[in-house]
Amino acid sequence: MSNSGKALVWLGAGAGLCLVAGLALGLSVPPDARQGDAVRIMFVHVPAAWTAMMAYGLIALCAVVTLVWRHPLADAAAKAAAPLGAVFTALGLVTGSIWGKPMWGAWWVWDARLTSFLLLFLIYLGLIALRHSLDGEARAARASAILALIGAADLPVVEFSVKWWSTLHQGSSLIRAGGPAMAPVYLWPLLSMALGYTLFFLWLWVWRIRIDLLVRSVRRGP
Repeated sequence: MSNSGKALVWLGAGAGLCLVAGLALGLSVPPDARQGDAVRIMFVHVPAAWTAMMAYGLIALCAVVTLVWRHPLADAAAKAAAPLGAVFTALGLVTGSIWGKPMWGAWWVWDARLTSFLLLFLIYLGLIALRHSLDGEARAARASAILALIGAADLPVVEFSVKWWSTLHQGSSLIRAGGPAMAPVYLWPLLSMALGYTLFFLWLWVWRIRIDLLVRSVRRGP
């Protein structure tokens, strides 16, 4: 608890600086030749999608620790991350739809990337619902961990769907062979926002873990 309290200060400060810098740079970029001003949605949408997938990856890792070593901190971390991941996934879906309307002429298409990302959101909701439907921390922890590991199969589908199938969604312009395929004027705001989202998630995650541990301590009694 002492170490996490110190980490909160640095995570919060780093998140604030990166987000402010990213927003300032993102609002000042020139319109894209093809996308126009809609390109600025990228600075909100892409980091949200990245954070949503990162959060689920962390949940899956915590699930392994929960099932193998039955460490209560791992279960508390997984429990704390699920609602946050759901929020970032929802943000990715909403901003993606806003971006898709001027680019594709539709708010939503049953594209492989979009559909698998929507499935990720439903898996998040399933984890949250399962956790609240079961009595007993040990029982809820085990069931949630098993579902989390099953749901992790969706992560590679989301990531590689643009390569496995013919989709409207573009491939990666950031992490690719040969380096990023975007001009530095767009790259730096995107990287700043991605780092800001990551640090902001970690800040919220640590807060929620601390609260959950305190609640569990109170329930156990002196």
